[in-house]
Amino acid sequence: MKARTISFPNALLMLTLIIFWGSSFVVVRKAEENGLTPIAIATFRFLIAGGLFLSALLFRKSRKRDYRLLIEKKDAPIMLLLALFGATFFFTAQYTGIQMAGASMAAILVCLLSPILIAVLSAKIFKESLTKKQILGIGIAATGTFTVIIGSTLSFSENREFFLGSLILLSTPVLWAAYSLLGKKIMEKYDPFLVVAYVNMLGGLCLIPFSLAENSLQLIFTMSLYGWLAILFLSITCSLLGYYIWFYVLNQVGAAVTSSFLFAEPLVTVSFAVAFAGEKISLFIPVGGILIFAGVYLVTRKQVPLNS
Repeated sequence: MKARTISFPNALLMLTLIIFWGSSFVVVRKAEENGLTPIAIATFRFLIAGGLFLSALLFRKSRKRDYRLLIEKKDAPIMLLLALFGATFFFTAQYTGIQMAGASMAAILVCLLSPILIAVLSAKIFKESLTKKQILGIGIAATGTFTVIIGSTLSFSENREFFLGSLILLSTPVLWAAYSLLGKKIMEKYDPFLVVAYVNMLGGLCLIPFSLAENSLQLIFTMSLYGWLAILFLSITCSLLGYYIWFYVLNQVGAAVTSSFLFAEPLVTVSFAVAFAGEKISLFIPVGGILIFAGVYLVTRKQVPLNS
């Protein structure tokens, strides 16, 4: 199998996407400082994004009459689980973790630990043996995670809240791994963009009860200008436009090359967090981040994605 190369326009698109996704952690942090709760941000983001995805699907249907909009009834429970794992629970935990532990910590734990868990669970589910290098990589990544959480907790005065936020963030790679593995077969059966659209639409609807329970749905009437700009940025740029770019480049060069750009996402987040959110970065965060990155490299470098 020949390795695919990426053209300059596609590389520019991926760099733009990584800036969008990397900066989103900081955008959420600033929105929370402007009075929005994590659940409110997630709810408003996915309700708007769901409407945008529905419009995009209807547009596709108008251009291509045989485009499939509906899924089979037997796949509805799986789609609901994907929405819960990939949107409702995932982003509630992520945004809560950002509020308590900061954008930098969220990006490192969310972006770098997910590939590790996916690799481990894939090996378990599909009965694949892990190589010695992969086991070493898991150990290094675990050491990095311990360094980031425990070291940074001891460095900051708000150590209890930081520690709890870090623990909440540790649930996000688990949720994302569950989402990725559960969606593996259904992504092969349906257009991946259709699946993502359903996840956004159902994820937003499933967030409404949580927003009603904490009485934050009414914040939509009192949001500041920055709050609206943040929600629109997350909905339009990170959700709709972001996934258009992702699937476009994915079809052009394959998953191996496309996914490699994701490792730069935490770096973008940390840079934005320091520059625009005034976050203090302890020495343990970059040290632990490097260890996690090294572990991810050892675990994933031998894997060949199915659609490469």
